Amino acid sequence: MKQQPVKVFSLGLQHVLAMYAAAVVVPLIVGGAIGLTGEQLTYLVSVDILMCGVATILQAFSNRFFGIGLPVVLGCTFTAVGPMIAIGSQYGISAIYGAIIVAGIFLIVFAGFLGKLMKFFPPVVTGSVVTIIGITLVPVAMNDMAGGIGSDDFGSLSNLGLAFLVLTIIIGIYKFFTGFIRSISILLGLVIGTVIAGFMGQISFQAVADAEWFHVVQPFHFGAPTFELTPIITMLLVVLVGVVEAAGVYFAVADICNRKLTEKDFAKGYRAEGIAILFGGIFNAFPYTTYSQNVGLIQLSGVKSRSVIYTCGGILITLGFIPKVAALTTVIPKPVMGGAMLAMFGMVMAYGIKMLAKVDFAKQENLLIVACSVGIGLGVTAVPGFFEHLPENLRILTSNGIVVGGFMAVLLNIVFNLFPRKDVKIGKNVKVAS
Repeated sequence: MKQQPVKVFSLGLQHVLAMYAAAVVVPLIVGGAIGLTGEQLTYLVSVDILMCGVATILQAFSNRFFGIGLPVVLGCTFTAVGPMIAIGSQYGISAIYGAIIVAGIFLIVFAGFLGKLMKFFPPVVTGSVVTIIGITLVPVAMNDMAGGIGSDDFGSLSNLGLAFLVLTIIIGIYKFFTGFIRSISILLGLVIGTVIAGFMGQISFQAVADAEWFHVVQPFHFGAPTFELTPIITMLLVVLVGVVEAAGVYFAVADICNRKLTEKDFAKGYRAEGIAILFGGIFNAFPYTTYSQNVGLIQLSGVKSRSVIYTCGGILITLGFIPKVAALTTVIPKPVMGGAMLAMFGMVMAYGIKMLAKVDFAKQENLLIVACSVGIGLGVTAVPGFFEHLPENLRILTSNGIVVGGFMAVLLNIVFNLFPRKDVKIGKNVKVAS
């Protein structure tokens, strides 16, 4: 049955609202952490919104080469926030985009083989990595809640009060509302917190006034990409975690749509995400993945039409060409952003724990995998000079806690789960484990 254009538009807009906060918060966090100016931040948010639309259409569209053809929405992945901040702080913004480009090409080329490689990334591995990422992001939120590193009023009661008020609003919405309102609790918390901050005199709309009404995005806006080994390895790990997350969303939406997915469907879905990630690197945006928050909207509305998703993508692309819309998001004060970030980063950590809940912890080996990988990942993050006496070529690989923790998880999973112990008879009635 053909749907009315007004209804299709409203449903598409609803999908935009459900994912908009998560989509714009990533560039705001990363750009703020690596010291971008207000003008650069406005551009970053604009191009990110636009590329979310492009990525969504690429995935919803299906042909022989790419696109899973399901009503899914793509946005920048939170899994990449911590790694991008670390890369940008140590190697510069150009290394972020070099790593994203390589990761996108990797996913495009190896999309057909990733299903076979997933045995190296079971929940015990991916859950450990996501947990490390979530925990290491919390200090970023705490610093913003206090007013931002270097601010004159760092830790002031007004900053802390505003941050915890935003967090309380988000928690309250989760407690007392359901459905769509609950799904946009982060967005509502940011909006209400910003309004309150305006009454406190903490808002300046100068960035909005200075922003243009229309702009044209350009490739490599922040300069030519550079390619460093550690950032590339880090981003490849992020992409592999994103693939596992995307597979779960594919299964969920396919079940809603009563569709059985084949290995070829998954390959096309991964390839579409790879193309989106490659475009993200070229146009100075971000790695993209399938958003799970939009799955709930499909269940609530009962509308499974891809025309709604195309409309969502079209709205995002249109907004991406209007810098004033992006500039509005840059006026959010750091304490307001920090309060929302604490909830979001906590959810990243909680999602990692949820992934670990699928692990058979009756096996002591799995406990050891989580203990060692999370322990070394957090240890390197908390004590950055831990490996400083290693040779330079090794120190490059051990300077990032996410890489070290992820490598440890993969290695121990291979040792314990892919090459399990075997009982060997040494006597008539005696066995030992080999």
